[in-house]
Amino acid sequence: MFKTTLVSAKHSLSALVTGLAGFIALLILLPSLSIAEVPSAVANTIISKLSSGRADLTYRVTGPAPMAGFYEVQVDGGPMLYVSASGEYFFDGSLYQVSSGQFVNVRDMRLNDERRAIFANRSTSDMIIFKPTGQTKAVMNVFTDVDCGYCRKLHREVAELNAYGIEVRYLAYPRAGIPSESYDKIATAWCAKDQQDIFTRVKNGENIPTSVCANNPVAEHFALGRDLGVSGTPSIILMDGTMIPGYKPAADIAKIFGLDKPNS
Repeated sequence: MFKTTLVSAKHSLSALVTGLAGFIALLILLPSLSIAEVPSAVANTIISKLSSGRADLTYRVTGPAPMAGFYEVQVDGGPMLYVSASGEYFFDGSLYQVSSGQFVNVRDMRLNDERRAIFANRSTSDMIIFKPTGQTKAVMNVFTDVDCGYCRKLHREVAELNAYGIEVRYLAYPRAGIPSESYDKIATAWCAKDQQDIFTRVKNGENIPTSVCANNPVAEHFALGRDLGVSGTPSIILMDGTMIPGYKPAADIAKIFGLDKPNS
């Protein structure tokens, strides 16, 4: 597991913890910033410095943090880091902005906008979709793993969700990563001629011979999920960008959409 840490090239860990704790306490959170272009000199400095400490990781500067002098850096397959412009200091974990009556997770607030924009424009051609027989009243996008117990439980309620008029759109998120046995299983469903049938059978634990085709979308889905804040399965993303982590019964999901009863 990537451990929460604080790094300095010049000072001891104990001195850093003491010094940075006071530093953070004095920082003033700025109003939320939209992701802006980071000067290439700053991005290169940050990546170079981080790489000097852990060259085995891949870093991507995504934009300025909503805190003076810091930038958001995504570790490929790891956490979001908040890094100083010099690259010498960083912290990870959640960053909150103090708002009237609440603490707001800055990354979630930003990701809501990104998720909404992506799913408003993204093609559904590479998803496995279970549509209602009648009118579609709502849509849920689900990042799923075939070996996840709660994913299987949710899938057993797809017929009930459809009865409420909810369309279920699946994207693949093998928690074990790529390559893995879970990847082979879920890719087999996406490569099948009858995707819904094989997907459901694999979800039910049937021993289906694996058949992984070239250019299947599982790796793309997996990367997209990580970029959108998915860390476990099932992760449900609504069309307004809201993410619901974990399992919820069909009736509770219907209530979120304001649907009181199944289609007659």
